[in-house]
Amino acid sequence: MKGVLLAVMGLFSMYSIQAQTPAGVSEAPYIKNPGFPPIRLLEVDSVHFVTKDEIKKNHKILLMFFSPECEHCKHQTSDILADFSKFKDIEIVMATFQPFDEMKTFYTYYRIGDHSNILMGRDEKYLLPPFYRMKSLPYLALYDKKGQFITSFEGNQKVDTILNAFEVKTK
Repeated sequence: MKGVLLAVMGLFSMYSIQAQTPAGVSEAPYIKNPGFPPIRLLEVDSVHFVTKDEIKKNHKILLMFFSPECEHCKHQTSDILADFSKFKDIEIVMATFQPFDEMKTFYTYYRIGDHSNILMGRDEKYLLPPFYRMKSLPYLALYDKKGQFITSFEGNQKVDTILNAFEVKTK
């Protein structure tokens, strides 16, 4: 009887230990620090870096984490470019962790260089996925003109959904 009682008490104590989480663990870094992250993305020229300082001040920011081989990411990029005139006042930062040559091929295919408000680079330090706790791609993080986090989306989004999310915050 004593053995059964000890076993039950042991299970309850293990459950209570498992149910407790350290303070702050459940909160993703972008929630604790809602400002635009300190990015350092290797640009397509393989010499320069996209940093927070490279982004135009007092502009809305759309940060898109993508994979050049991801079909959803390709569709999201095509959708944004098809309605690009609606994004003229938004700085778009495209980041990937995939191999440099894949990023460069994507950059060329979609003619990203033709758009002065799109910056693209490789997240060599793998900062962004754990910062946002990404689960799927494309991952879109929206920031207001002051560089403060608005919202994020995982997976393809309609252009109007993205633009409306910016407008809700700025009204």
